[in-house]
Amino acid sequence: MLDAKWVLAHLDEVRQSLRNRRSPIGLDEIETLDRERRAAITEAERLKADKNEASKRIGAVIKSGGDAAELRERVRVVGEMIKVLDDKVSAIEHDLNELMLQIPNVPHASVPVGADETANRIEKTWGTPRAFDFPVRDHVDLGEITGTIDFPRAAKIAGARFAVLSGEAARLERALINFMLDLHTEKHGCREVLPPFIVNKESMFGTGQLPKFEADLFRLAGENPWYLIPTAEVPVTNLHRDEILDGKDLPLWYCAYTPCFRSEAGSYGKDTRGLIRQHQFDKVELVAFTTPETSYEVHEQLTGYAEAVLERLELPYRRVTLCTGDTGFSSAKTYDLEVWLPSQNTYREISSCSNFEDYQARRAQIRYRPTDGGKVRLAHTLNGSGLAVGRTLIAILENYQRPDGSFDIPSALKPYLESRL
Repeated sequence: MLDAKWVLAHLDEVRQSLRNRRSPIGLDEIETLDRERRAAITEAERLKADKNEASKRIGAVIKSGGDAAELRERVRVVGEMIKVLDDKVSAIEHDLNELMLQIPNVPHASVPVGADETANRIEKTWGTPRAFDFPVRDHVDLGEITGTIDFPRAAKIAGARFAVLSGEAARLERALINFMLDLHTEKHGCREVLPPFIVNKESMFGTGQLPKFEADLFRLAGENPWYLIPTAEVPVTNLHRDEILDGKDLPLWYCAYTPCFRSEAGSYGKDTRGLIRQHQFDKVELVAFTTPETSYEVHEQLTGYAEAVLERLELPYRRVTLCTGDTGFSSAKTYDLEVWLPSQNTYREISSCSNFEDYQARRAQIRYRPTDGGKVRLAHTLNGSGLAVGRTLIAILENYQRPDGSFDIPSALKPYLESRL
């Protein structure tokens, strides 16, 4: 979340940010509440001074042998008035905090202004899409021909937007997970973690899923407010919730494989065919903690780590900077990596790499102590898919398909698939 004091001191900038994001959120109520809060604080301070003065006079009256009953009554009445005002200030601050949770992050100055994905900016393109000399099939048909992706049985087991992988597709999924983890740990120096796949509401709040996006989550039944994770970003970022990191250790780099669970509440009727948008899918996530001074350098580095996966798999892709209207709620800047899908004759998102600046850190109270011994500061958090495993599998099936419906394997994956126990 944004700092309330900063927002109140930069109302015009925040209003412009909201317009650029096409957000309906207004700031008038925040301004009104802040005026009421400041007025209540001023009045409470005046009454406290009055109470202190009356208390001093009580001692003087008693010392001179006079009757202090009237002054004592005044102190009592003023004390009650102060309590009412203090309670009012607390209630206003609670309401202000609730409103602050609804305000999205302010986009970085380099983010293009636009209403939707049509205003996103292509930064680079890598690789040349393959020219096929036979009719191209999509991954659903390829999975059916090879008998490796089964949607009907998945629907029988769980419902729509689930899949059963078997045989070579299941082995390819497993190989991709191991390949990505090995690359990020051995080549990129990330620390691998295997976090819980269930988290509490505090963790969801810390990374910004709650309260705004609860409809997109799977909440478990029962007394405990537990949720299935929508991405490893949630448990891995919360590793350092309510902690003060040592500045000399930053940046901290993590990678994690997890299954991910999303209700896809806002995507009715979208990408209903195949593996593109599932309720459950696998992902290898990259998470970084760093300082404000280095976070955009780390952002470039993190995005490069995700790109390295695509390049080693020889999958054509492009990097896109999301515009203000397409940037996620908590993000200050996001690069999408989009992989080429021959069946759709277009690029589709396979990774989002975001810099949240201190937006998540303020919610989760993730701080660090600067190396110069200065005041403790909020860290900057970043994450990105490195990569979404199911979508990578789709890209391999389609880009490496053969005329008979079978598929080749990228050279980088052959050591993972040729080995046998």
